[in-house]
Amino acid sequence: MAVSAASSLLGQLRRVAPPLSAAIPITIFSVAAVALPLAAAQDLQLSARQTGAWLLALYGIPALLSLALTVAFRQPLFVAWHTAVVSFFASLAGEVRYADLLGATMVAGSVVAILAALGLTGRVADLVPAPVVFGVVAANVLPFVVGVFDALGDERLVVGGTFLAYVLGRWLLGPQVPPILPALLVGLVLAWLSAGFDSLPAGLSAPDLEATRPSFSLAAILTVTPVFVALTSLQANLTAVVYLRSQGYRPPARLIDAATGIGSMVAAFLGPVPVCMAALVTPLTAGPEAGEHRLRHWSVYAAGGAWILLALGAGIAADLPSLLPLPLLLAVAGLALVGVLAEAMGELTRGPLRLGPLFAFVIASSELSLLGLGPLFWALVLGTGVSLLLEAQALRELRVRRAAPA
Repeated sequence: MAVSAASSLLGQLRRVAPPLSAAIPITIFSVAAVALPLAAAQDLQLSARQTGAWLLALYGIPALLSLALTVAFRQPLFVAWHTAVVSFFASLAGEVRYADLLGATMVAGSVVAILAALGLTGRVADLVPAPVVFGVVAANVLPFVVGVFDALGDERLVVGGTFLAYVLGRWLLGPQVPPILPALLVGLVLAWLSAGFDSLPAGLSAPDLEATRPSFSLAAILTVTPVFVALTSLQANLTAVVYLRSQGYRPPARLIDAATGIGSMVAAFLGPVPVCMAALVTPLTAGPEAGEHRLRHWSVYAAGGAWILLALGAGIAADLPSLLPLPLLLAVAGLALVGVLAEAMGELTRGPLRLGPLFAFVIASSELSLLGLGPLFWALVLGTGVSLLLEAQALRELRVRRAAPA
């Protein structure tokens, strides 16, 4: 009986290991991303207590929304904050008062929620071909995978050993044991043997909070709202929804927009938070690398829990990148995305669509900026436009194929 119970437990652990391991690279990305709002807070001349409140909102509110949506729908619905919009906020320093920025964020969130009531994202998602989204996904993750070999030049022992452990893990351990686990363990051991780890700085604690009352300026609202809505709803949420559909899920597009819009409105009492679906890491939480289809939503439970810890200890999270070798962090993050890149490139080249997805990949890889919107947004727009104009027959074939029963 004891042997049978142990065998059953081991089997369960093997099944949930892939989705739970997806939280590792997501946590690494999230910790590294703390540097962006910290830099933006300096540009906006925020006090330490205002910065603490902003960090708490940036990680805490998306984490709660992620867990609530995933529990409700049993789908991997991971919510985050949009890095490009936070960078946009920082660029407004000196032009828009912080209180006005909070008010503009509240209005922009309400616009996203109103558009959700109209079902805009779901309707647009029906128009965007999945291969175009895979082109954007491939361009998104390619720099991280390339970064593995850039890092190899800086830390040959640590990164080389991590890469070798990943390859051997993928070869020897089978699909039920994610190769990123042995890669991370070997990398940590090699990093410790080669240089050791710095100790945690003293005096770290949960962020001290100071809420700022939003105020409303027409100029700030007109400046922030178009960029906010386009990047959160029509780029991040749309990309994630189309990708989830490509994996056989039926995400509640209208509710996702409503939840992220309302989340941005609520967060604006603590800081300007562009809440949206995490388009970059959705392939990690919902793709084949996350294991069995019906268990992939466990990846969001693990990642959401990690985000709550980051929210409660944002000061510690901000110092973690200085405690571990940066090349090791880059290598682990890049290796975790190898499977995502392989899947995206396969969809990109499989056909019947070719030109639209190819243009989406190239545009998303570029530094294009038009009307204040970056390459990811224009990759979706122009890639879809190319397919609609030049690949109409192939697009009809693709839709027939998607509609056919499995």
